[in-house]
Amino acid sequence: MGKQLSLIKQLVPLLFCMLMPCLSCPAHHKQSLLHFKSSLLHLYNTSNSSYFDLESWNSTSDCCTWNRVVCSSQSRDITALHLDAIPIPYYTNNIHIGMNSTILDPVYGIRSLMLLNISDNYMQGKISGKGLANFTQLVQLDMSYNNFNDSIPLQLFQLKFLQYLDLGHNSFNGGLSGEVGKLANLRTLNLENNMLDGYIPLQIGNLTKLRHFSIGNNKFSGPIPDSIGNLKGLEILDLRNNNLQMEIPSEIGSLCNISTLALSNNSFTGVILPILRNLSRLDTLLLEDNMFSGEIPSWLFDIESLKILNLGGNKLIWNNNVKIVPKCMFFHLSLKSLTILGDIPEWISTQKNLGFLELSDNQLTGRFPLWLAEMEIKIILLSRNKLTGSIPFHLFKSTSLLILDLSRNNFSGELPESIGNAEKLEVLLLSGNNFSGAIPKSIADIPQLGLLDLSKNRFSGNTFPVFDPDCSLYYIDLSSNELSGDIPMFCRETYILALGKNKFSGYLPRHLTGMKNLEYLDINDNNITGDFPEFISELPNLQVLSLRNNSLHGSLLSTTFSNLSSLRILDLSSNNLGGSIPSELGILVGMTEIGAGVSFSVALNDSKVDWNEATISSSTGSFTFTIEINDLTVNWKNAIQGLSSRSRRFYTLMDLSNNNLSGDIPASLGTLKGLKLLNISNNRLSGYIPPSFGDLESIEAVDLSNNNISGTIPQSFRKLKQLSVLDVSNNKLSGKIPRGGQMDTMNDLSYFANNSGLCGMQISVTCSEDEPTSDDAQEEEDDDGEQEAWFLWTGVWIGFPLGFISSVVTAYLSGYFVKPTLKYYSVHYRHR
Repeated sequence: MGKQLSLIKQLVPLLFCMLMPCLSCPAHHKQSLLHFKSSLLHLYNTSNSSYFDLESWNSTSDCCTWNRVVCSSQSRDITALHLDAIPIPYYTNNIHIGMNSTILDPVYGIRSLMLLNISDNYMQGKISGKGLANFTQLVQLDMSYNNFNDSIPLQLFQLKFLQYLDLGHNSFNGGLSGEVGKLANLRTLNLENNMLDGYIPLQIGNLTKLRHFSIGNNKFSGPIPDSIGNLKGLEILDLRNNNLQMEIPSEIGSLCNISTLALSNNSFTGVILPILRNLSRLDTLLLEDNMFSGEIPSWLFDIESLKILNLGGNKLIWNNNVKIVPKCMFFHLSLKSLTILGDIPEWISTQKNLGFLELSDNQLTGRFPLWLAEMEIKIILLSRNKLTGSIPFHLFKSTSLLILDLSRNNFSGELPESIGNAEKLEVLLLSGNNFSGAIPKSIADIPQLGLLDLSKNRFSGNTFPVFDPDCSLYYIDLSSNELSGDIPMFCRETYILALGKNKFSGYLPRHLTGMKNLEYLDINDNNITGDFPEFISELPNLQVLSLRNNSLHGSLLSTTFSNLSSLRILDLSSNNLGGSIPSELGILVGMTEIGAGVSFSVALNDSKVDWNEATISSSTGSFTFTIEINDLTVNWKNAIQGLSSRSRRFYTLMDLSNNNLSGDIPASLGTLKGLKLLNISNNRLSGYIPPSFGDLESIEAVDLSNNNISGTIPQSFRKLKQLSVLDVSNNKLSGKIPRGGQMDTMNDLSYFANNSGLCGMQISVTCSEDEPTSDDAQEEEDDDGEQEAWFLWTGVWIGFPLGFISSVVTAYLSGYFVKPTLKYYSVHYRHR
């Protein structure tokens, strides 16, 4: 017995070692993943696997224990790979260099996969159809947030167990094939945010087990196919942001399980179908930004399950005489642009769960109701109406308020000092009203305030809230008020600071250099004095600088601009600046790159603001809405106009006009290939126009008027294909105006006036070199004589044989010639 126990003890370790391979992942699975890891390290030329969150992947351990890997508890086959959001290095200009889709080739060998998530990886290229065909067990596939292109492989539609498919946020350029109809067991299809063209295939009706169908943010067109009615189990239908047209098919009304119907931002027409009232489980109805017409049906408010309703941006009509008694309890309600008249509808007060309310772009009048101020709503958007009176101080006692937009109304009075009690407020937009008095000091006490717009009101005074330097106020617009005194101190984290059209005085304060993130600085139309500050060079991220119409003097130092590589808009016009134009302005990288674009965006606590698109997106709900971001006023093509936030990202300009600048125009300005407007008019500049200006590939307007510039307009201007305005009036220019290209369209006489030596087709003045001289006349006469002699000799050589032949024919016909008698002649040849 003892010997048997001893033998068993010896065999147990051996048996355990023999069984170990059965308790670890298959060797070929491990090799496939190690091959993927090796390719990733080779791509980014590094050996540090911890950077990619793959440090646990090694040849000595069981791959079932690796992070991002899930195995079956029985077979130990790999069943899930979570390869999403793999950290990859930044390259130049904070741009990720993405992986090529071929990096996935080793992964395609793991045929046991049921889940594969490779989203958010900047992958690019074509998805391998042959590789996907191996995933015969696949249930969930997430390839979203990449840059995959070309068409969707047909093999994808042969994965019969697939329930979840997300190809969102890519660059696919092919439509869904008819092969999609073979996916009878597909339960979730999400092709959101791709670049797919074509109609929604009729075969979609074959996917009778679908519960979630989303093709939002693509380029689908045409109607919704009637076969959509076959999807009786459908719960979510998301067709947003396409170009779908025609009416909604009545078959949608038979989808009794549907909870989300998202059709916004298409081109749907017709009325809201009464059959939709049969959707008793409908939770979310998004119909905004289409071409729906007719009256808004009151029965929409009888759908008890409805919580989110967006109707704005259509041709719908709100019946102001219909009494609304909702049976539903809204969480999100958007009724913008629906011609709602009178007071804010009081039935909204019954919506105790309301977190989002948008009534912008209507015709609302009256005051801000007290009942609305006392509701705990997170987001209130009432801009572009005709509301009056003051804001109830109860509104700022809210413990929920995140975003308040009351811009472009007729509100008046002073802001309550209690505004600082709104501790969660992130965005406050009050521009375009008649508010007056001082800006409440308690605004500085709002800890999460990130965007403050009080522009275009009548705020006054020279005392301001004292902001903590470490506060999170990213966007500040106090322009177009009556504020005075020195420029106050704001937050170090500020990105955009607009103080134009006030009464600020004194010097530009050096504390501005503490704003290292500052991208936009506009202090135009104030009373700022002193020398142009050299410390502006300490703002390396500055993209827009406007100090127009102040009293700045002194010279523009070359060192000021050497560090401003991001600067794209520079407006120093209408000051008293002297000296010469620094040649260093020609090395501004932001103006030398064509189409580089200005990027203004920042993340708030619960929201993200994109200055380029003038939108806010919020994590409190899936929505976006337009905000009123201040236009930058510029002198564009001889007219003061606003340059919108969306246009600013594409435009570059330099305006140094109306100063006392002197000396030559630097030839280095010709390197600014991205520049669209150059205005150096009304100075004391002399010398010549640099021929290098012909290299300004993007230039649309050049104003050199009212200077002492001499010489000619360079012939290189013929190369400027975008030029539409060229003003060189009131100078000392001479010579011929260049011809060809856009220069042939420069026919406004005022743009060339008071240059006595100019000539050319554009001003109908003949140039001296275009007039014939006496030598030219003699040469022309000689040429005419030669042509006449040639003509006479040509007549001789042609006329003589024709006359001879004519005579012979006439004589023969008249019988003059008779048949001769044959004779023999002796012929003698003369030798020469």
